[in-house]
Amino acid sequence: MSVVTSLLAEVEAHAELPFPAIVFGLIAFVIFAALAAVMWSYRDVANRHPRKSAAYNATHDHGHADRTGADH
Repeated sequence: MSVVTSLLAEVEAHAELPFPAIVFGLIAFVIFAALAAVMWSYRDVANRHPRKSAAYNATHDHGHADRTGADH
């Protein structure tokens, strides 16, 4: 019986976290916020250079007025 009780005592023991559990959530939130800021910084990049985007559209239009098809 002493082996069973020692195994149960070992199972019930838990490891201490290096810091409180809420800190793990805060770290994840900060990482996701930083990644969101990086993604946000790339918004509307093509429209910042209208001459370049107009030149690209002129060379890649292929004569089609409707650009919503599957072949664009």
